[in-house]
Amino acid sequence: MQPNLTITPAQSEDGSAILTIIDHAKAFLKAAGSSQWQSGYPNATTITTDITNKAGWVLKVDGQVAGYAAVIVGIDPNYQSIDGAWQNDTAPYATIHRIAVSNQYRGQHLGLHFFELIINHFLAEGIRNFRVDTFKLNRPMQHIAKSAGFAYRGVIEVEDPIDPTRLAFELNK
Repeated sequence: MQPNLTITPAQSEDGSAILTIIDHAKAFLKAAGSSQWQSGYPNATTITTDITNKAGWVLKVDGQVAGYAAVIVGIDPNYQSIDGAWQNDTAPYATIHRIAVSNQYRGQHLGLHFFELIINHFLAEGIRNFRVDTFKLNRPMQHIAKSAGFAYRGVIEVEDPIDPTRLAFELNK
């Protein structure tokens, strides 16, 4: 029997589960040799701000929090300058940030399903363009983004004291 996968806006009571997922993702990235998320970001303040701004989303598997992402609709300052080019730089877009899935579900392709659920939700709200970025050593996220239909567009810079360089991807529907 297939599990029931849904996304819902994150609530403050989801905070503990979200932080556990983020902490496990940080450990996974570190073990893979990536410096992404190794400078204290994201943290409880980041997640609380996402929830307050109604940007936080949780993936639920049979009603249990299994993943987290922030989805921000509008201009992302980090995406204004790119070494490369966006295919569609005029239409509104949603940026998917801080996406992580619980290590309890690793290997079940929930990252891809989470992307698909986010994209379908925002398509229904009229958003047809999506962006995501990731660290150059985060091969799993690059694979998931490409599997979800995102195309590599170039390199952007983010605020990160260890390594600000990120690979940027775009999906246009």
